[in-house]
Amino acid sequence: MKIMSWNVNGLRAAIKNGITDVLQSENPDIVLMQEVKVDKINIPEEIHHLGYKIYINSADKKGYSGTMALTKDDPVKYSEGIGNPKFDSEGRTQTLEYENFYLINSYFPNSQHGLPRLDFKLEFNKEILAYMDRLKEKKPVIVTGDFNVAHQEIDIARPKGNEKNPGFTEEERNSMTEILSHGYVDTYRYFHKEPGHYSWWSYRFNAREKNIGWRIDYFVASDNFMDHIEDSRILENVTGSDHAPLELLIK
Repeated sequence: MKIMSWNVNGLRAAIKNGITDVLQSENPDIVLMQEVKVDKINIPEEIHHLGYKIYINSADKKGYSGTMALTKDDPVKYSEGIGNPKFDSEGRTQTLEYENFYLINSYFPNSQHGLPRLDFKLEFNKEILAYMDRLKEKKPVIVTGDFNVAHQEIDIARPKGNEKNPGFTEEERNSMTEILSHGYVDTYRYFHKEPGHYSWWSYRFNAREKNIGWRIDYFVASDNFMDHIEDSRILENVTGSDHAPLELLIK
């Protein structure tokens, strides 16, 4: 099974930038997107022609946030949110239950310039962790999406200059450490130890061409499921968004 995860930063824009060609070429079994910025009645026509069942959790605020799942095979069960209207109104989380695992697609909050949403982000992290732990009591959990944090210095090109910036604050990094400490594994780092690999680059200053990036998109899995995971990849050369897509290969 091949699962793709991608923050598309606006689905319509990503389609113009060739995302459908990528999906047809890679042919994943499941595609999980974040920040789609569309609602159920405005899903672009191109998505309907890809041969997937479509699940969308859109934000109450038009043109904001939102998550989407495309699946070849129907999950056993599908649900939205983590049980708190404050977060669920922003369309941030979808859960697809399969026979052997739960698959959570989530767009974690951005603490934003000046950190006005840092407390909101940290609270979300605590609540989604509690949600993950409840599911993990039944079967293994895989969580993917834009976590909006570079966990360690290896995950960011210029750590020293970003220590107090959103996505690399001590509080956010500690929160990510807390999530992993509950029996979860950062699958990319499990397979790939070398530096210089990122999943997001600013549109400014030719950051992508210079590889001045951040690794803020993840596949995180229950530690008791790692024997079933063959590889975790970042498709760094695939364009269409300011984020690169991720792939998880399951045996």
